[in-house]
Amino acid sequence: MAENKQEWYVLRAISGKEAKVKEVLDAAIRNTDIGNFVSQVLIPTEKVYTTRNGKKVLKERTLYSGYVFVKAQLTGEVIYELRNTTNVIDFLRGREKGSKPVPLRESEVMKMLGTADDMRQPQASSADDYVVGEVVKVNAGAFSGFSGVIKEVINDKKKIKVEVKIFGRPTDVELENSQVERE
Repeated sequence: MAENKQEWYVLRAISGKEAKVKEVLDAAIRNTDIGNFVSQVLIPTEKVYTTRNGKKVLKERTLYSGYVFVKAQLTGEVIYELRNTTNVIDFLRGREKGSKPVPLRESEVMKMLGTADDMRQPQASSADDYVVGEVVKVNAGAFSGFSGVIKEVINDKKKIKVEVKIFGRPTDVELENSQVERE
């Protein structure tokens, strides 16, 4: 038999159904002969903190919505099986009639796998990158409901100093990024 050379391919899936596609493919790998040709199914996710009802909540978010990454050797009926998996639209590249799907380049794979590895530790949402001079509204804590201007951003502590007006006087308040939102 020829050398088992597997490469990474991207399947387009119905957005929001990525986990279901992964579940179906993982079951097929375990229970059928497709496991000889498909070794890994991956949905890169990241853990982010979001604020819900004034509380910090750790949430897992899909990095590439609508895409499922598959490490496979496309021989025989493997292409047909992957294309016709429930909730799969098609391969990302090579959609011309009769053409074979194009694998990801090594640099793309390293970027995707590196990103997946980096996301193991929870991070604050990227929307929390505030700028000095920006107007924000306090949504949690003792100053909830107040609006103010950012005077200082402390990235390593994930805090900001905001100048709010209390009884008509400007007052500096140090808050966590999760306690404010953009206006």
